[in-house]
Amino acid sequence: MSALFRICLVLAALFGFAAVFANAYGAHGAADPQAREFMRIGATFATVQALAVFAAAFAGSHGGRRTASVAAVLFVAGLFLFCGSLWAVALGAPKTVTMATPVGGLAFGVGWLALAWACLTLRKPA
Repeated sequence: MSALFRICLVLAALFGFAAVFANAYGAHGAADPQAREFMRIGATFATVQALAVFAAAFAGSHGGRRTASVAAVLFVAGLFLFCGSLWAVALGAPKTVTMATPVGGLAFGVGWLALAWACLTLRKPA
């Protein structure tokens, strides 16, 4: 497995960890209703997209290397931009930080398309 996939897998696991605690903070620690909602939305997306990075790494290790690499990078970028911006605002960052949120959402969408292509082009392992 390439170094890029290993790094993406580590980041995916760390975002999974962050999702658990963001969800817990949103449910029990955030006083502001909007902050709770931002934490919840970020946690939901982080959980799903972290699993998508694992899927991209699997596809990459089974022949769809280039496209799976693109998918993994897009998912990780989306995690930072989408989830990170929501969590930052929930924790007190200026509301303008959410301007990164739609860019992260776009990265997620294109990442899913790249993952679909990677899966279509998988070849039988030797």
